[in-house]
Amino acid sequence: MRTKDGFTLRRVLGEAVILAEGSKLVNFNKMISLNETAAFLWESICGKEFDEDMMVALLLEKYEIDEETARRDVQDLLSKWDSIGLIG
Repeated sequence: MRTKDGFTLRRVLGEAVILAEGSKLVNFNKMISLNETAAFLWESICGKEFDEDMMVALLLEKYEIDEETARRDVQDLLSKWDSIGLIG
């Protein structure tokens, strides 16, 4: 998988958001807000080939979390990102 080109993570008033750049991208009525963990993962994988296992490993390395919880959280996040067209 890869993040799709044209999406940029920005910090706006202390909040991490993904913004679409360019007119040929998905039409957004709002910014995509990320919590700090999702922002960490986005920054870690943006512009690189990645998979679920890599993202789980990133969470396990950074946070005190068990693998089952990390995997479930990554699966949920990837499902959301896929449904709104951020990854492919």
